Amino acid sequence: MTLKEKLIKRKLSIGSWVTISHSSVVEIMADAGFEWLVLDLEHSPMSIEKALNLISIIQGKGLKALVRVGQNDPLIIKRVMDCGADGIIVPMICSQSEAEDVVKNTNYPPIGNRGVGLSRAQGYGHNFQEYKEWLKDESVIIVQIEHKNGVDNIEDILSVNGINGVLIGPYDLSASYGYPGDFKNKLVLNAVKKIETACKNKRISLGFHVIQPNHFEVLEKIKLGYNFIAFSIDFLFLGTKSKQEMVRINNEI
Repeated sequence: MTLKEKLIKRKLSIGSWVTISHSSVVEIMADAGFEWLVLDLEHSPMSIEKALNLISIIQGKGLKALVRVGQNDPLIIKRVMDCGADGIIVPMICSQSEAEDVVKNTNYPPIGNRGVGLSRAQGYGHNFQEYKEWLKDESVIIVQIEHKNGVDNIEDILSVNGINGVLIGPYDLSASYGYPGDFKNKLVLNAVKKIETACKNKRISLGFHVIQPNHFEVLEKIKLGYNFIAFSIDFLFLGTKSKQEMVRINNEI
């Protein structure tokens, strides 16, 4: 079952987040058992050229390569998709029109308005027809709901044809209510509940970025009905384990 099929059928899929733009990091993450990895072009210094190389490595390992673009920009999305990304995650979607723009920016006419070029995705000019069909049938579009305006407009956003899932960004969502990082705040909890209910009612895949590398939090989200889960981030996996082991050593000496 492809990732898009899983999203349509709301089957569980777990991936992770990459910000360290080094091939060794991506290879290590790809061998961990995730189904997909997200390359973060919003909150990392990763270049588009480096993203192309890492997409190739991820796909070579048999995983799907998604890219979180920095903004809902037609040029950025076009370049990422031309690099051969399996799909995109677009941050800070707050309205129906913005969600419609995401779909248009990702797809060729007549569905969208993406410019047509020949690069890695199109087999450098040898597989354009095959790519055109793949784009329509298999490419993945995830919108991030991470602002109170997006919560207010969630039903309208979910009505847009071509959106395959929603990913809640907890930090920015809490910040938009004036409580950055306070995930237990009542306003934040109510916002998350509203997104959950809307996605379930619309039968849209519900996603969450579980920031801390704690598998109990992932299991908790699964029980709540989340099926598209980004599990932590490369540097937190590395840093958390390093600190834990050093604490244990220092407690023993």
